[in-house]
Amino acid sequence: MKLTRVLLRAMCAAVFVLMAFPISAADYPAPKEGDWIVRNFRFHTGEVLPELRLHFATVGASTGEPVLILHGTTGSGASMLAPVFAGELFGPGQPLDASRYYVILPDAIGHGKSSKPSDGLRAGFPKYTYEDMVDAHYRLVTEHLGVRHLRLVLGFSMGGMETWIYAQKYPDFMDVAVPMASLPTEMSSRNWMLRRLIIDSIRNDPEWMNGNYSRPLRSAQFASVFYGLATNGGNQALQKAAPTRQRADEILNQRLSAPFSADANDVLYQWDSSRDYNASPGLERVQAALLAINSADDERNPPELGVLDREIKRVKNGRVLLIPASDQTAGHGTTFQAKFWKKEVGDLLQTAPVSAK
Repeated sequence: MKLTRVLLRAMCAAVFVLMAFPISAADYPAPKEGDWIVRNFRFHTGEVLPELRLHFATVGASTGEPVLILHGTTGSGASMLAPVFAGELFGPGQPLDASRYYVILPDAIGHGKSSKPSDGLRAGFPKYTYEDMVDAHYRLVTEHLGVRHLRLVLGFSMGGMETWIYAQKYPDFMDVAVPMASLPTEMSSRNWMLRRLIIDSIRNDPEWMNGNYSRPLRSAQFASVFYGLATNGGNQALQKAAPTRQRADEILNQRLSAPFSADANDVLYQWDSSRDYNASPGLERVQAALLAINSADDERNPPELGVLDREIKRVKNGRVLLIPASDQTAGHGTTFQAKFWKKEVGDLLQTAPVSAK
């Protein structure tokens, strides 16, 4: 089934957009969608789901060099087909030219068209984590798609954190790893505090009723908009967009009154899934050439803390690309715009060794 129209959420979440980017005609092959059912999938909590549905899309022929692209929180594989991302990467002569590469874009557990709480289990759905997502991706790619080795794993935001996990859990499975808009260290500080506010705003809503609500929860939208403004967009870009109180009110009102189709249980689970994230202990196991890409105005991963500069020293083939802040960047959402880093990734793909398969 052909993908038609998908709205891009600028920060990777449905409610945090300043503007929407439709998928338009592109210079790469039409994406192909598919589903795979995993029987009796065991989560890290010990919970077992009899049937876990994993949805995915692919671009290019399966004979090409396999590339895995991982989306951000509340997003989907389809969100990575936005012109500012796919339009800069998958066309002829571009870094991930689909005539050469086989691009795989899965929906993580709890996201998109993969299994999620709103399918029916509601708050009875297994309490998944990023590690469960990575294991599910690995099984999809190897067992269903028959891929033996990946040329590249590249992820944005949540997908970036998954990439850090992937590179150490399956170190021989990829040549190149590119985690973006992320850190390898434990989920903490402002990033986790504000995620907790989304989670608790939903759970403490009297209408949530332990996940058995009968109508959409306003609390989910309000908390999501709050988090989006607090942790995405970039100071300079937001000041440019809202230089007066009147304009700031207009933008806020637009976000609060925008259609919000996300299910509250899905939203709660999506943000809570980061609760035990910590890829730091295994950094020495990473074998791939690793390029960590962050932006100087990333509200969730502020470079002035020196965390990434410290941790990257433990990755034997690792280095950092820090995108300077400007009124053209978008804070945490900056790296979703491939124009800022596509040359460096293209150069890395040309020079990184191909591992024995």
